[in-house]
Amino acid sequence: MTMRHLTLICMAGISTSLLVNKMKRLIRNENLEIAVTAMSERAFQGYTGQTDVLLLGPQLGHRFESLKEQYESKGIRIDRIDPERFGAMDAKAVLEQAFPDLSGQIGDK
Repeated sequence: MTMRHLTLICMAGISTSLLVNKMKRLIRNENLEIAVTAMSERAFQGYTGQTDVLLLGPQLGHRFESLKEQYESKGIRIDRIDPERFGAMDAKAVLEQAFPDLSGQIGDK
């Protein structure tokens, strides 16, 4: 499997960083080839790293359509993180949302 790249963005990059830390632990425990990072929307505008999937924190939900238009043409799949999953910091559910092929394959370690 090749390395996949996931980026989570929110207004300041702080709340998504908390979720990313949990996701990194799960990725490490499951030996998944996924690189995940968090940043603010503004930082992402200048980001030159690779992103396959871009997930928006709930506070950026209102920007979904404009960001989708901006980034899907660059081959980046974009989605909104469910507010309930985000509030619960449910790393497994968010990883499965980003990469549906992992659904049912990730443990609750």
